Amino acid sequence: MIKKKLLLHVCCATCAAHVLDTLRADFDVTAYYYNPNIYPDAEYDIRMQEVREFCGRENIPFIEETPDRSHWFSLTEGLEHEPERGSRCTICYRMRLEKTAEFAQRHGFDWFGTDLSISPHKDAKRLNQIGTELEKTLGVKYLHADFKKQDGFKKAMARSRKECFYRQTYCGCKYSMLARQKADALRA
Repeated sequence: MIKKKLLLHVCCATCAAHVLDTLRADFDVTAYYYNPNIYPDAEYDIRMQEVREFCGRENIPFIEETPDRSHWFSLTEGLEHEPERGSRCTICYRMRLEKTAEFAQRHGFDWFGTDLSISPHKDAKRLNQIGTELEKTLGVKYLHADFKKQDGFKKAMARSRKECFYRQTYCGCKYSMLARQKADALRA
């Protein structure tokens, strides 16, 4: 049986590994790393390199898209103090999913999706709504998912420990990093 081609937006190895393992049974999956939100450059590099290495070990095709950080900052201007899961996140989800869907359309993928819904900090309903909108406008099928269900997040964490993956302490953007640092300082 020939599997349908799926372009999966991935954010980090911790989130991607379990999702990629799950999807490979039904799809010919390619990992797509497009994360202009991740800050600073050192954080971006750590996450990207770890996903690249994981995909290499697992024989999963990996594509890194050049991040357009200035565009991300312009889209999120004025939303610096939004909480996690707020309107800044919606803009960030849309930017990354749109780029993924456009790449999928241009390169003949049957489906596109994201691993973001495995995180309890990400809004699967909102991700799926954006994906559905993009499916309608671009004509590439979107994979509706909430990967944290059925112990997905727990399984992802177990896999992360087994693989000794880097575990970040914030979602990735400058503003979530600053919020985390502020919360840590208040606890100290």
